[in-house]
Amino acid sequence: MTVAPGVIEVLLVEDDPGDVLMTREAFEHNKVANRLSVVNDGVTAMDFLRKRGEYADAVTPDLILLDLNLPRMDGREVLAELKEDPELRRIPVVVLTTSEAEEDVARSYSLYANAFVTKPVDFERFIEVVRQIDDFFVTVVRLPSR
Repeated sequence: MTVAPGVIEVLLVEDDPGDVLMTREAFEHNKVANRLSVVNDGVTAMDFLRKRGEYADAVTPDLILLDLNLPRMDGREVLAELKEDPELRRIPVVVLTTSEAEEDVARSYSLYANAFVTKPVDFERFIEVVRQIDDFFVTVVRLPSR
């Protein structure tokens, strides 16, 4: 699958339907052209990333937005497994979570997260945060080609 220049594949790993909806709306509101795939738990995220089962044809994401508090396999476990895998460790991971706990920040970075962002509860602020993440990864950062 060919993606237009400046368009990246984003995988959102999020179990809260409200946060998924807000992220989708933020992408639409900001007219973000990036492609957003969504999975709702850590086990499914690893299936998606490893192209197992129904995800055999999944496109490898250029960026992962990862919640920490997930069912079946939490975000910390996903992050650890991702960064141990030579094929997947190059994918930037932004931890996007409600947690403000210093231990979550420290642990995420010790597991090689590329950024830690606390989700704002205010919708307008949430839209702005998603826009800033998008701007940074599309216009500032150079990502490896697939």
